[in-house]
Amino acid sequence: MRAGIVATIAALAVLSVPASSQEPEHEGEIEGMVRDATTGAPLAGAFVSVVGTGTLAVTHGDGSFHLTGIAEGNYALRVERLGYRSAILDVAVEDESAVVIIELTTSPIALQGMVVTATISERDAAEALRPVSVMAGDELQRRMEGTVAATLASMPGMAVTSMGPTVSQPVVRGLSGDRVLVLEDGTRVGDASNSGTDHTTGLDPASARRIEVVRGPGALLYGGNALGGVINVIRDEIPSAVPHHVTGSATLQSQSVTGSVGGSATAVFAVTEQVPLRVEMAGRSGGDLKTPVGTLLNTDGQLWSGGAGSALVADWGHVGASFRAYRNDYGIPGGFVGGHEEGVRIEMQRFASKLRTVIAERTGFFRDIRFDATHTWYRHREIEPPNILGTLYVQQALSGDVLGRHGEFGPFSAGAVGARLSWENFEYGGALYTPDTSRDRASLYLLEEVDLGSTQIEWGLRYDWTGADPLESDRDSDIGDIRDRGFHSLSGSLGVLYRAASGLTLGASFVRAFRAPDINELYSEGPHLAAYSFEVGNPSLEGEIGRGADIFLRFESDRLRGEVTGFYNDIRDYVYGEDTGRLSRVLLPIYQFRGNDAVFRGFEASVDLDLGRGLALEAVGSSVKGSLKETERPLPLVPPLKGHAALKYERPQWFVRWEAEMAARQDRIGEFEAPTDGYTVLNLSTGVRVTLGGRLNVLTLSLDNARNAEYRNHLSRVKQIMPEAGRGLSVTYRVVF
Repeated sequence: MRAGIVATIAALAVLSVPASSQEPEHEGEIEGMVRDATTGAPLAGAFVSVVGTGTLAVTHGDGSFHLTGIAEGNYALRVERLGYRSAILDVAVEDESAVVIIELTTSPIALQGMVVTATISERDAAEALRPVSVMAGDELQRRMEGTVAATLASMPGMAVTSMGPTVSQPVVRGLSGDRVLVLEDGTRVGDASNSGTDHTTGLDPASARRIEVVRGPGALLYGGNALGGVINVIRDEIPSAVPHHVTGSATLQSQSVTGSVGGSATAVFAVTEQVPLRVEMAGRSGGDLKTPVGTLLNTDGQLWSGGAGSALVADWGHVGASFRAYRNDYGIPGGFVGGHEEGVRIEMQRFASKLRTVIAERTGFFRDIRFDATHTWYRHREIEPPNILGTLYVQQALSGDVLGRHGEFGPFSAGAVGARLSWENFEYGGALYTPDTSRDRASLYLLEEVDLGSTQIEWGLRYDWTGADPLESDRDSDIGDIRDRGFHSLSGSLGVLYRAASGLTLGASFVRAFRAPDINELYSEGPHLAAYSFEVGNPSLEGEIGRGADIFLRFESDRLRGEVTGFYNDIRDYVYGEDTGRLSRVLLPIYQFRGNDAVFRGFEASVDLDLGRGLALEAVGSSVKGSLKETERPLPLVPPLKGHAALKYERPQWFVRWEAEMAARQDRIGEFEAPTDGYTVLNLSTGVRVTLGGRLNVLTLSLDNARNAEYRNHLSRVKQIMPEAGRGLSVTYRVVF
């Protein structure tokens, strides 16, 4: 497998042949050069994008770039490059192509860039109306892990539930499952990750161009059920512009703590003047996790992922399609009450296809209109020793979305109107008694903005209806009256952003959100051996109603970026699996789904400070407390106060980073939950950036848990038998072309 990964990356890398910067001028193009503002040296590997269009180019060894297919008009051009401060400049495209020279200044802190998730239009992260974090470029490469949750664990407000290195799920502000909506290029993944802690998210982050995290329940564009937030893994699977030259990247990564090796490669090239093609492949193979006290057996895994997407790009917009295949085979360790001593193997398969049409020219009232149609097939098998099918999940989903955005209209500066329809089918097998069930969903939403100069106001409304239809009703089942259920509610949000001239921004948002219980929470009955639990559903659960408030303060300048947020989330009929303290007939702990009013409150803070001469200080901290509202009893599986502090020395050609990752003791625990000691883990990383063959090459070495400290993640299901990973060396090589 390792040889295959290397061969694939090499084959895709040679597709990129540096072009001369001397190109003829044509109508509807932007060309130019990116260089160092101090030395005048050309910069390879800089990303040059036209804001709001999806058009992107990567500079060659001579610093040149070429953007094509741009209609006449005025545009904002954004330039980003590792080791430099990003820049935005205005460009006018007329009869002949625009020619620009862009000079970038070095900076040890990388400003976050543009955000597209949960916004009406692409905008700078500092202008987002809710707390948002972006991971891209150098940081994404350095933080890259085998799962999306582990990759994002260092972000403010983020935590990870895990059962080994191949299994993890994201937790945002103490909320997980389908309260955290994971998207792939803005559409739902469609897996079973919310049905058990042993179900990892069904996508690989290795080929992501950027990952955006919106914290809090204000993302009405995607669904009121996202009470915790939204994670958007952005790949641009369906290209929306035709590149002038082949662009893409290839990555190789190895970790000693699991003996893993993996890689990914992506290339986008022109088939014709109007048809781009994007191809991608990724793979990873790893062994058992090594800890300071021994090896956590049966935690190895093998993953393959690949996809292709194309489109017809015209003056009016584009229409395209993509297809993705994903396979992940991994192990769940043994040693728990009721679990197999050897553990359980899990086989996941996912096939997803997407159609997208974007009408980019004004159509009546709307500035642009987007249509999306998706189909996902997913299968999840849990194999007990010696080779027995213990649990089977099969899901199929169809969905259709339409989104229309308008420009200035009456008092509104911008707005969006949309609708969504979806059908899902759930089939179960093995030892599960959960009935096969279909689920229908429909929603309508409206989001509007008012621009008052230094003050911006956003408000939105969303109506959601959900119907759950089990194949067979049973009024006298052991878990209650299994019957059809319907849920509907109105969600709403109001956000205000005030920008002072000094770089200070004050924001607040208030949200009422709705979430229907998941199929697993309503109808599950039976052993879930991979998670070592016997899950009992509750067909009489009511929908959750969340009322939340965020207040945040941002400051951004050339030398300092900081943000602090306080939040309060009151959830009526909050559904959670409570350990009853009893064992089932097969000696598994019984978890009963219940609904009680709950409150989550806390804060998040982050700061990046340029100390001068290439030195910078970075610090992140977050805390959340989750309690049942009536009794103030702590809820289970809530992360402790945690964060990290780092000192880094950054130059355009190389960097060094020292980091201390910290967590406080968590003794505010739910019933039948064990406390977890606090810890401090030291990490060190260094890297070099060189231009070879006209392409930017980046090599990063990371020494994680340098002191080989024995520590435990409070949200880990295996913390009682093994600690987290021991000392390990990671090596990552990436070429951008």
